[in-house]
Amino acid sequence: MSDKPDSTDEVHPPHKRGLLLWLRNSFLTGIVITAPIGATFWVVVSFVNFVDGSVIPLIPERFNPENYLPFELPGLGLVVAVIGLTLLGALAANIFGRTLIGFGESLLKRVPFVSNLYEAVKQIIHTIISGSDKSFQDAVLIEYPRKGLWAIGFITAGTKGEVARLLPGDIVAVFVPTTPNPTSGFLLYEERVNLRDLEMSVEDAAKLVISAGLVYPEPPKAKPPKSNGK
Repeated sequence: MSDKPDSTDEVHPPHKRGLLLWLRNSFLTGIVITAPIGATFWVVVSFVNFVDGSVIPLIPERFNPENYLPFELPGLGLVVAVIGLTLLGALAANIFGRTLIGFGESLLKRVPFVSNLYEAVKQIIHTIISGSDKSFQDAVLIEYPRKGLWAIGFITAGTKGEVARLLPGDIVAVFVPTTPNPTSGFLLYEERVNLRDLEMSVEDAAKLVISAGLVYPEPPKAKPPKSNGK
């Protein structure tokens, strides 16, 4: 048996390996810290620039403050859009506004395809804003796409109308999002008894889906035992 030291130890002595490991860990930690901040900043700036580019050209030149200032006003279009939507909402609250909106909707309903798209978007927005329906409130495990495989899903609603008539029993609608883009997915109808409830919140379940299983929520803390009065 030779006493010759390993060649890897000669190339990377222990102190150098420790330094390289520290540099690598520090670099990865920096990415973990800055990536969410950078991505959030990029999304916000992109959204503001998109709104500015869409709204500012609609402002008459004599009312555009940027024509009287030596610099641009970032976010001006967003401010104008918020004010415009607020005024539109106030207008829609009176009889004249409701009559005008009703007339516009009647015209849209006469256009093929556009009417279906308008009604679908309108119903989705009303559901999200009103919060009257219990949508995306329960995270569950559903056996999909075959037996033995499980996917994370979100219960959106119960069955109604023709679906309820054709699928008797305690059937619920489950939205199964895709990874890493949870805005697309599959709508499945499954018996409630076949679903496994998750204790994690909807937000934690969404993070788990987006991260492809890398960001796992912390387990719930155990509740302290009840005092027996002694």
